[in-house]
Amino acid sequence: MARVACMNELANLSALEQLRAPRLPRRLAQLMLGLVLYGASMAMMLRSHLGLDPWDVLHEGLAHWLPLSFGAIVIVVGLAVLLLWIPLRQRPGLGTIANALVIGVATDLTLAVLQTPGSTAGRAALLVGGIVLNGLAGALYIGAQLGPGPRDGLMTGLVRRTGRSVRLVRTTLEVVVLVTGFLLGGTVGVGTVLYAVSIGPLVQLFLPRAVVRLEPRPPAQDVYDAWFLVHRPVGHGAFRPSW
Repeated sequence: MARVACMNELANLSALEQLRAPRLPRRLAQLMLGLVLYGASMAMMLRSHLGLDPWDVLHEGLAHWLPLSFGAIVIVVGLAVLLLWIPLRQRPGLGTIANALVIGVATDLTLAVLQTPGSTAGRAALLVGGIVLNGLAGALYIGAQLGPGPRDGLMTGLVRRTGRSVRLVRTTLEVVVLVTGFLLGGTVGVGTVLYAVSIGPLVQLFLPRAVVRLEPRPPAQDVYDAWFLVHRPVGHGAFRPSW
């Protein structure tokens, strides 16, 4: 029930409606926090050397062939994916553009100060921490309701245009990206499997707490309100009894 209520609070808004919706300063701050943490979580998984999520396998594979930093490749791939939105008639929001730019910068800044632990236990802890942080970060930027990321929007656009299920389209995209990245030299390992089985439950756990509600909830009814509904006046100076 909590999951259904949470999804009902995620509004389907155009880019202009996203900016006109209430609580914009809070949502912008949450968006930026989520994107920065997302980039940091990617760096943590990368430094663990125990496997990456499918898109980061692709990013790392491309890094072996292109004279660009990992973060720069994240940005280039994000912008390239946005070009695929054009034939799908997807409309990016502010969060979409910020996603394509901020995450790559945050990843490079984190990689500059984060080193790979010397022990296997340390690397495992870094991997697990990165995955949990990734789930929290994803919930934060989704909950800000300022537009999907480039890769999520590609999936939803393909679902709408092809009429196929979300499960089929998402799985196909992830497999194609993973195989391509692996062939290019990206790291596939236990972290790849752990991410695949845990990221959905983690986002589902954090999202209800991260969604910024765009409509105020009705005020809680106190004891007096409840009494008044039963004994409200029905005429001048009269009260309707409860029996």
